Amino acid sequence: MSQTNTQPATLQQTTLQQTIASFTSIEQALEYFDIGFDSRFIDANRLELTKRFNGYLLLTKPDDWFSGRRALKNAYCKVQRSKLDRHTRSACRGCTSCQRR
Repeated sequence: MSQTNTQPATLQQTTLQQTIASFTSIEQALEYFDIGFDSRFIDANRLELTKRFNGYLLLTKPDDWFSGRRALKNAYCKVQRSKLDRHTRSACRGCTSCQRR
């Protein structure tokens, strides 16, 4: 069987990490990973979202685009869910990345 990706895993991981490091705003990361977002939510929670995303990247180094996207989606969803009332069973509203609907 032929390998569809011609780059070795370590080179691909290094390239992804360099791409992520080059982002100057969280919106660039959301667009790169093709995640829809609400601008008002980002403006209100930019710092918390950025910290959580960077924390996930520190915990598990993304080895491909999908694992980087998963880290950002998890960060976005975690921040969104943290803003919901814990005593109700309401779903995320406007969270385009939520898998818990």
